[in-house]
Amino acid sequence: MAGHSKWANIQHRKGRQDEKRSASFSKIAKEITVAAKMGGGDPSFNPRLRLAIDKGKGVNMPKDKIDNAIKKGTGELEGVEYVEIRYEGYGIGGAAVIVDCLTDNKTRTVADVRHAFNKYGGNLGTDGCVAFQFRHCGQMLFAPGTDEAALMDAAIEAGADDVLTNDDGSVEVITAASDYMAVRDALAAAGFKAEFGDVTMKAENETPLTGDEALRMQKLIDVLESLDDVQEVYTSVVLDD
Repeated sequence: MAGHSKWANIQHRKGRQDEKRSASFSKIAKEITVAAKMGGGDPSFNPRLRLAIDKGKGVNMPKDKIDNAIKKGTGELEGVEYVEIRYEGYGIGGAAVIVDCLTDNKTRTVADVRHAFNKYGGNLGTDGCVAFQFRHCGQMLFAPGTDEAALMDAAIEAGADDVLTNDDGSVEVITAASDYMAVRDALAAAGFKAEFGDVTMKAENETPLTGDEALRMQKLIDVLESLDDVQEVYTSVVLDD
């Protein structure tokens, strides 16, 4: 059993992320371009590209924007050269924070990230200061009421690493990052569609925050996620109502 209201927290986070993504396709386009550059333009043979395309389709990103982003990655169209950078730091209450970026200007990006941490109550740390507190993995969340026993059997058969039942009745399936797409597809074929799923950095230990601290932490996360060069923000925090 795992603690806290995982369902409410992840649904809250997903809702905020979807709102931001639907307002701007540029971050997903960057991810598609980088994924295509690294692993080729065929999503059948490039799980990272397929996941990025799925995210684009999930927020109604136009097909021509997806196709152009792929072509920029494969060199068929001229595009910007992006570099992947990870920053680590601490939020309110010492919560661990990881900020993954794609940028064409590292000087600008680190200045923006540092400013956000400093202004909103956090501290930008050194490389490796919090990464050890997270696990790089695939994560799927199934709604309360899901048949746990049947899901567990299907997940084990599909090659999942772990199945967790949370206090709120939701069920998590954890996979190796490289196995996420295959396990997700196998579970969908077995009749189990995740309400949320992604390749993520999952905190090994959570930092619960309430009241004013929770509001301040949410503000820091929102500001970081609003930066043009920031792709993902991962944190150990659990924001209780």
